[in-house]
Amino acid sequence: MTHDLTDTTFIIPVRIESEDRLRNVITSVCFLLENFDTRIIIKEFDRQSTFLTMALPQIMDYLEGKEKNITHIFEQSDDPHFYRQMFINQMLDMVETEVVGNYDSDVLLPIDSIIESQRMIVEDEADVVYPYGWGTYQEKIPPSDQLVSEFLSNDCDFSVFEGKTTPDRAESGHVQFIRTSSYREAGMENENFVAYAPEDKERLHRFRTLGYRVGRLEKKVYHLEHARTPNSWINNPHMNNNLQLWDFLQSLNEEELRQYYKEQKYLKKYQ
Repeated sequence: MTHDLTDTTFIIPVRIESEDRLRNVITSVCFLLENFDTRIIIKEFDRQSTFLTMALPQIMDYLEGKEKNITHIFEQSDDPHFYRQMFINQMLDMVETEVVGNYDSDVLLPIDSIIESQRMIVEDEADVVYPYGWGTYQEKIPPSDQLVSEFLSNDCDFSVFEGKTTPDRAESGHVQFIRTSSYREAGMENENFVAYAPEDKERLHRFRTLGYRVGRLEKKVYHLEHARTPNSWINNPHMNNNLQLWDFLQSLNEEELRQYYKEQKYLKKYQ
């Protein structure tokens, strides 16, 4: 059964740096388009497009035509840094639906969590929805071709993962469903954070500080584990600057935070 999610566009920034990342983006995109009538925008930044050459053929084979709902944008570069926040903003600027899903390519969510998250925004109960609980609501799925193949071939049945995951904390990352207009009004993603950073914490802090209605579901989020690089771990060379920015932003009150985002030069690109 395909569920109506035409009010939502998923935006997924990708840099396929490992076999794990390749497996994960194939799994998450197949899961979303197999179960939902929705659109996905993918921005890829790398020396060459691994998504087009290696991921898309497998996705097409699985979806049998539903891949038409994917918009893929590739930017060729030898730059080793992944400017995740800037790429999210570029995709957010393209979104035409009421709801946007800021979606990590390594994440799976129960189907009812996704449906409920969109409903809460469309029915004006929230501006932002975190579709998982705060605390030990993350289930880590070990890297395994066999495990995700079993998941997809069994109609995306999450019971496949029972007894094979490791519990961990979930707080502010993974995926958020956000009213598109609110996301833009609140300053979009902060492009002053580079690569791996506490931007997930800052985003939640900002929405709360600026008075947006933040909803949360007491549900699980499933994380497809992967190898770590400086673009996805604390050895990011920009980490100290990112942490200093996070400390500074936490020190601002509501009025000061609004003024800070009004003055950000990167926002002029999207006006």
